[in-house]
Amino acid sequence: MKLAQPAWLILLVLLPLLGAGAFAVARLRRRQWAEFVAPRLRPTLLRRGNPLPRWFALALLLAACATIIAALARPYADAGSRTEKSLGRNVLIAIDLSRSMRVTDVKPDRLTQAKVVIYELLEAMPNERIGLIGFAGDAYEYAPLTVDHNAVRETVEQLDETWAPMGGSNLAEAVRLATDTLRKTGQKNNALVIISDGDQNDGDLDDMIYEARHSGVYVLAVGVGTEDGNYVPNADFPGNRMIDRSGKAVISQLHPDVMRKLASETRGSYATAGSGTDIPALVKSAVKDLDAFEMEGRERAISIEFYQWLLFPAILFLLGAIVAGTRWRGVNATTIALAICVLTPVSTRADEVSAAKLALQQKRYPDARDAYRNLAENHRSDEMKARFRIGEATAAYRNGDFRDACAAYSQALLTDHSGILEASHLGLGASLFQVGWKNLAGKTYPSNAAEVPDMKSFDDQVRKLLADMSAEKSDSKGAKTIKAIVTNWVDAIRHYDSGLDINPTNRTALENRRVIITYLKRLRELLEEEKQKTEDSIPPPDPEQSDPKLGNSEETAPKEDPKEQPKEKPDGDQGNKNKPKPKPSDGKEGDDQNPKPKNGDKEEDPNAENGSKKEKPKNESKDGKAQNSNPDETPEDQAKRILKENADMEKGPLTPGRREFRNPEKDW
Repeated sequence: MKLAQPAWLILLVLLPLLGAGAFAVARLRRRQWAEFVAPRLRPTLLRRGNPLPRWFALALLLAACATIIAALARPYADAGSRTEKSLGRNVLIAIDLSRSMRVTDVKPDRLTQAKVVIYELLEAMPNERIGLIGFAGDAYEYAPLTVDHNAVRETVEQLDETWAPMGGSNLAEAVRLATDTLRKTGQKNNALVIISDGDQNDGDLDDMIYEARHSGVYVLAVGVGTEDGNYVPNADFPGNRMIDRSGKAVISQLHPDVMRKLASETRGSYATAGSGTDIPALVKSAVKDLDAFEMEGRERAISIEFYQWLLFPAILFLLGAIVAGTRWRGVNATTIALAICVLTPVSTRADEVSAAKLALQQKRYPDARDAYRNLAENHRSDEMKARFRIGEATAAYRNGDFRDACAAYSQALLTDHSGILEASHLGLGASLFQVGWKNLAGKTYPSNAAEVPDMKSFDDQVRKLLADMSAEKSDSKGAKTIKAIVTNWVDAIRHYDSGLDINPTNRTALENRRVIITYLKRLRELLEEEKQKTEDSIPPPDPEQSDPKLGNSEETAPKEDPKEQPKEKPDGDQGNKNKPKPKPSDGKEGDDQNPKPKNGDKEEDPNAENGSKKEKPKNESKDGKAQNSNPDETPEDQAKRILKENADMEKGPLTPGRREFRNPEKDW
């Protein structure tokens, strides 16, 4: 027999001291009574009972303490050992460690999201033999194939892009190293999970795909990032953005075509992280069709614990000590009745905390909300106040009072506890999304996945709201509703980001954030579509109706000097003598051939050839078109109108991912 915690046996030394102390106290009390009462009066004044029950009670108490101490030492005996065996498969994970994996087009960045995928794979496949490869410009094996998933997890937690000594993204080298590693296992079929942004710029990938396919390696590609991409961070460059040799900021994008090709040509599959696809289920489904083999796991020692055999005698010793030490002479009917009342279980009102929890469990949400609110208002500790605010917000959220839930979650943020802050941010994100959805659809967003509306239903609801908005005045209720929806959903994304900064592995928060972004993007597309329809419905100006007005404005322009007009005719007459163009100079005979220039004869009058540069109206451009069709428009108003018609900012912001460039050499 062995002891798991032998240090507890030191307490046995205190038991003799306890017995000696009790004996000394009894002798001292007897001596005090002997000195206080005369010997002849002792039989009359003192009633001495038998001291044996008291000493027996002390002995039972010491025995109970000794038994409890022995139980705390946890005695056990070895019953041999057992080697665990299980059926498993080889799954090798290759993670991209290039500098582009620090791009923040997904939150918090691509590398962290790749780590989350690996953690989920380790939990979903506990019986598989898993290894880890990291690659950038070259590939290295960081964890061999093993059933010790804790060791793989610890390696993944320490991974960083600085582990790769050579920059770049050599997918071909990663496939080559993985193929060689899996070929050495002797198994015909193996799985390779590659997690990368697909930015392959080194190596001959086609040859490696051929080798992997003929070696029985099934590649499951997981893409991280977005096709729009973002700037590659680098603290060594100004603005924390990497600059290539041509002086341009480097933008990294997700290349799904490379990853799809890698997966399809090796009979695997492709998925994008954060797109809603259950990647662990996808990998597990693909791996189960591979050849399984028996693996020997850890050798575990089997032991039998004996502490429970000591607890029962200890309880009996304690009960015996209580009974032996009780003075039964003083027990009367009143004492027995009081004991019965105390020991008899009666229905008592639970405390406030238990009552609040019970109300929440019984779905009495208004009562639970009020109970938690009272607890938060009356408690002194800031941390406990925040916890009670979380309970209040939870009850309000389940009751559909999302605005009350937002207020309670906001008050719960007044603490430094990371767990409470994470729960508050995620609760605020969910509540704000529900507020916006309720403004749009008039009901709560369903929590059941089967009841979630499709995108067509979302489009119909938005178009209905836009139709109501167009039918009202400019200061309409629909416009305010659209603005409130966008504001609430943008704030919800910010709170989800704050929660993910505390715990980046929260899968529910990542999925909810993606759903909100999807709805916001679609809402923006519908607003642009409605704006375009509104612009197309406005009829264009009729040139036949505007030309006469333009001619009149030119004739009546206040900036022309009427005194100079008589001088133009003799100049024009002199010019006509030198140039043989009689028809345009007359203007009366050519009305049947060219009737349009009646009001605009100044533009086609050949007499103006000698002085057209000086006498052209100021509201005409070089090509003869009027820039200011309104004679009452001031130069300041004209400048504002031209700037508004040519403003680039009305065309929408340009996303960085739409820029196309070619770099001479890449090491990210």
